[in-house]
Amino acid sequence: MDGPVAGNGAGAIGHLGRVSIPGTPGHPPEHGQSPQGRPDRYKWIALVNTTMGSLMATVDGSIVLISLPDIFRGIRLDPLRPGNSFYLLWMILGFLVVTSVLVVSLGRLGDMFGRVRIYNLGFALFTFFSLLLTITWMTGPAGAIWLIVMRLLQGIGAAMVFANSAAILTDVFPSHQRGMALGINGVAATSGTFIGLVVGGILGPIDWRLVFLVSVPIGLFCTVWAYTKLHDVHPPRPTPIDWAGNLTFAAGLISIMIGITYGIEPYRNHTMGWTSPAVITELSLGAALMVAFAIIERRVPHPMFRLPLFRIRAFTAGILASFLLAVGRGGLMFMLIIWLQGIWLPLHGYDFTRTPLWAGIYMLPLTAGFLLAGPASGILSDRFGARPFATAGALGAATTFILLELLPVNFSYGVFAPLLLLMGLSNGLFMSPNRAAVMNSLPVAHRGAGGGMNNTFQNSAQVLSIGIFFSLMIVGLSATLPVSLYHGLVHEGVSQQVAERVAHLPPVATLFAAFLGYNPMRHLLGAQVFSRLSPAHAAALSGRSFFPNLIATAFHHGLHTAFDFAIIACIVAAAASLMRGSRYVYTDEYSEEDQGEGESTESYVAEPML
Repeated sequence: MDGPVAGNGAGAIGHLGRVSIPGTPGHPPEHGQSPQGRPDRYKWIALVNTTMGSLMATVDGSIVLISLPDIFRGIRLDPLRPGNSFYLLWMILGFLVVTSVLVVSLGRLGDMFGRVRIYNLGFALFTFFSLLLTITWMTGPAGAIWLIVMRLLQGIGAAMVFANSAAILTDVFPSHQRGMALGINGVAATSGTFIGLVVGGILGPIDWRLVFLVSVPIGLFCTVWAYTKLHDVHPPRPTPIDWAGNLTFAAGLISIMIGITYGIEPYRNHTMGWTSPAVITELSLGAALMVAFAIIERRVPHPMFRLPLFRIRAFTAGILASFLLAVGRGGLMFMLIIWLQGIWLPLHGYDFTRTPLWAGIYMLPLTAGFLLAGPASGILSDRFGARPFATAGALGAATTFILLELLPVNFSYGVFAPLLLLMGLSNGLFMSPNRAAVMNSLPVAHRGAGGGMNNTFQNSAQVLSIGIFFSLMIVGLSATLPVSLYHGLVHEGVSQQVAERVAHLPPVATLFAAFLGYNPMRHLLGAQVFSRLSPAHAAALSGRSFFPNLIATAFHHGLHTAFDFAIIACIVAAAASLMRGSRYVYTDEYSEEDQGEGESTESYVAEPML
């Protein structure tokens, strides 16, 4: 059974334990220090290796987004043709769905069988399936299925890395350095999302296989390094696997995410699929399974995740704030890519085929903000606690969304770049302290599962955010785009019958075309229609200005609606962060008997903090 908990402002599971201060008589030195208090070299090895793992996994998660046109051209498949949206959606979201679903279970396995063991296996699997992604000889749907399956399996390895890296660092770094360590690790993971956009934009046009191959040599080196250098500092505590909890959680979350994914697809005469019986069934079944999971976890003797941990206020507030901010910003990257690739870059003279690379380059100030604020806020939170920094970061993100709403569609980059920097600074200011606060609040025996739960909430929030942002954007486009598109096409010589048909196509096709860096008009009209147009009209329709000017007003309306939602989510995230209480660190004490038994009777006490 879990023992008592106490903390400054933290909800308690049990009665108040005695106060324990590291470095005082009767209290052993914290992990990451020698008995004499000297820094332990091992913690820096762990930091570098886990940071490389997190960076690789997130780079590979986003590198595909920007390389999708080159990948689909390489396997000779048009993802925008009717019936091919399945391949497009799962290439975009499959990796994220797998990592979201599995991180809690794999974090719990790390608690039970060794965090380093599961982490090392994940690094090896990630590298192996990265290699398999480069060797397909198939084209068309078969080639797409191969890539999707390999990406899902690659996601299992990434989930093993994500689930255990934070727990490994929390184990080896003392509490007064965890914000710094987790900040560096988290910033690498977050910035990897944007670094992948640039790397993919460079490598994709050279050869689409390089997009996956780039991870292999680094992965091989880091895998061998991890197997030879990393070790668990806490003995694992084997317990029976909670099969019922694992299966209901995975099935429920998968069902919800599939429902969200297909909710943004057209259904019959509807622009979206939220009224589809299949989507309603998937969401309802997922919700029912999650309720069943909560019931199971309260009754089984060895649950996958101990729900009483949510009674720790520092843990619950941190997870809630993380979820809400991820909901607010999760769809931001997709909206910025569409904004840049579909409108701004073509209007500024960039060909549609070059927009993916330049979209990644123009978004680099966002990465710079993460890199500057993440480690700095982590170090400061080690001294002053997470609440002021995480709360200010969430409010800064809300402010940035407000300022982005004030920009015209064809903005000046001299104004846009500082706003991206401010968004990166705000999110970095929130992320590192909040992640450290969540991990500090967890007992040693549950750091893997607790850290996995935090990752699950973040990744699930991203999928939910994408569904919400796209839905709000599609609603905005549906109001004005059909009329604008019809009159614009007729003006350029397209027959009224064809213009009527194209104008009533689902707006999601237009969004996906812009997201992929394709010329939407050529895809919407088709080669046969273009062949019947005069050279002047064909040149106008396929030029750089027709589509951006056509979509600008409708896009801006939809963008405002999506950003309004993001502002509200960020403000509520700030309120949740404010509720976390003062700085709280869970300190575990073990007896030798406990370590040998698989079920602990630890006494949890909290350190007093300034």
